[in-house]
Amino acid sequence: MKRSISIVLLMSICITYAQKKTNGTIYVEHPAITTVEAMNQAFVSGDTDKVASFLADDFKAYDGTSINKNDKGRDKQSFLKSVKFWKDNIDYLSISRSKGAYPDALEYKGDANQKDLIWVQTWEDVKGVHNKTGVKIDMPVHRLYIVDKNNLIKTIIDYSNGSIGEEIGQSYTDRKNGEIYNHHQYINDVRKMIYAFVNKDFDKAYSYYDENVKFRDINSPDEKGISLVEQKENDKKLLENFEITSVDINGYPDYLHYELGDTRIVQSWWTYRLIRKSDKKVINLPILYIDEFNDKGKITSEISYYSEKALEAK
Repeated sequence: MKRSISIVLLMSICITYAQKKTNGTIYVEHPAITTVEAMNQAFVSGDTDKVASFLADDFKAYDGTSINKNDKGRDKQSFLKSVKFWKDNIDYLSISRSKGAYPDALEYKGDANQKDLIWVQTWEDVKGVHNKTGVKIDMPVHRLYIVDKNNLIKTIIDYSNGSIGEEIGQSYTDRKNGEIYNHHQYINDVRKMIYAFVNKDFDKAYSYYDENVKFRDINSPDEKGISLVEQKENDKKLLENFEITSVDINGYPDYLHYELGDTRIVQSWWTYRLIRKSDKKVINLPILYIDEFNDKGKITSEISYYSEKALEAK
């Protein structure tokens, strides 16, 4: 039995090794990598002539995320025009290796179509600011380059996120994204909720919140927020340490109904007038609330902005 098990193990090892087959060599240093990175830095500097010196005459650039099966790519002249476009339209442009990443040069063997060609794959971060719209560019880019026997780039296949380009394009024109109200039922609800709390009518105050509401505090490192049960405990501690003499609204709240995402937000500004029970110090605490409502009129998210140090001031 033991001999049979050994034979089975030996056969499985042989099968595993038989399934492996090399198809070339990967280089961490190679002249093709030097060419690719030098071309990118020439692109960043806006030197069209220098970029051209790294490209083969039959150069083509492709969008690796395109679903167009008839995509014939951009030729050398079209790519060189993009060098000028980036130079004229992007401030603070940089292209650098992504943290922890480095390029590979791949030399394939046994394929006649790959003879005298080197594939370079890179993982880089492209950064800059579009100088007409102020849109920030900070995106990872994965690219495949084919370098010919003359050490010239004949192909670039680019894999990147197109959403930043879409945002730049949309930012050239004004676009309305909802409406702002200075009077609305949701504003009324926020006021009633605050004043119910001040008057210790807690059942009424908490009734304006959805049961799954999340509370976030600008002073808290927890970005996930806390539950209504946890917020009630925080409110209890506040009232144990401070007496609320008044809460006054500053200016007027805004209700913003955003078209994108059908989002409903009330932002309101207040001053909490407090007396710290430990030393009777009077504290006026400005606070901003941002309350998000669902379509049932319940608050699903509340973010509060205030200075925690003001509560601790001597």
